[in-house]
Amino acid sequence: MEIIKIIFKNLFRHPLRNTLTMLGIAIAVSAFGLLATVLTSWDAGMEAASVDRLITRQAISFIFPLPLSYRDKVAHTEGVQEICALNWFGGVYKDPKNFFPRMACEPETIFDVYPEYQITKNELETFKKERNACVVGESIAQQFGFKVGDVMQVEGDIFPGTWDFKICAIYKRRDKNTDGTQMFFNWQYLNERLLQESPDRANEIGWIVSKLKPGANAATVSEAIDSQFRNSPAETKSETERAFNQSFVSAYGAIFTAIRAMSYIIVIIILFVLGNTMIMSARERTREFAMLKTLGFSGMQLSWFIAGEAIVMSLLGSVVGTVLLFGMVYVVGELVPKQFFPIFFVAKSTIITAALSAIVVGLLASIQPIVRTRKMKIVDGLRFIG
Repeated sequence: MEIIKIIFKNLFRHPLRNTLTMLGIAIAVSAFGLLATVLTSWDAGMEAASVDRLITRQAISFIFPLPLSYRDKVAHTEGVQEICALNWFGGVYKDPKNFFPRMACEPETIFDVYPEYQITKNELETFKKERNACVVGESIAQQFGFKVGDVMQVEGDIFPGTWDFKICAIYKRRDKNTDGTQMFFNWQYLNERLLQESPDRANEIGWIVSKLKPGANAATVSEAIDSQFRNSPAETKSETERAFNQSFVSAYGAIFTAIRAMSYIIVIIILFVLGNTMIMSARERTREFAMLKTLGFSGMQLSWFIAGEAIVMSLLGSVVGTVLLFGMVYVVGELVPKQFFPIFFVAKSTIITAALSAIVVGLLASIQPIVRTRKMKIVDGLRFIG
């Protein structure tokens, strides 16, 4: 108990210097936490992808379409419970910066294949009946102020022209990991117009999503699907939704590696900031430590004085930094595009890592002062002039 009292008294002997040190630690911890949040939020989005859904696309590239006839062949593959064909639509809503995924789909099966997107039975019936009806996610509905009954006008780019979509439903997310930024409309609406304006592009689909039967092996079903189209003009590649999403992550591998490296650099900066403060404090107290040795204090007790002060200072800075982190994540979460980060949150692992890092950094920062103090002879310490 006496050691703890001495630690806290020493902590505020130089209030300005120590406060600035803790503030520096707090800023570094909040920056570290923000970078870690970017990584954990991205990983959470990847983990939310289902492993019981398969994505079947053109083997050469995702951008090439598949013949409509592939749909029925995939549907009758052993192990497939339900399928939905989709087309990437693109387009511009008011401004090119207003980006969110817009896709043509099959209204009859889309919400069976994606049960995490939830709408009412009446809304589903309306979606099936009205050719230009569309369903949007609650995240973009909130972002753009969409309401049921509104007409969304989109200027086509992949499919030129002006397209009017009537919002018949706003789907709810099943849980916080569900993407709320999608927009779906009837594939027939797209295809009928293509038959009139661009017949050569009609009766094509972008990719097929297959929901597997319970107990079906994803690898076996994938091979069964792809084998049907082997040596055809449009061979396919089938993989789980999670693997499909992770293939896109590989394109950003260098960015995420840089983010991880930066977070480690921040921890090193914290170490240098705190280490500098502890070295200065130990030098100033050289004669005090010599006097304590004279009074019978052991080297272990002096080590606890120094290490305890460093750890407490680091932990206090970490606590302030964590509080700042929640505020920063809230602000960034409002600004970051929802389609890239459907969820943006501070994970428990980030808080635990920050706390453990604070303890480790405190211990490391106190090593040099501790070694110097324990080696110091009493006579030399009493003669020391700071």
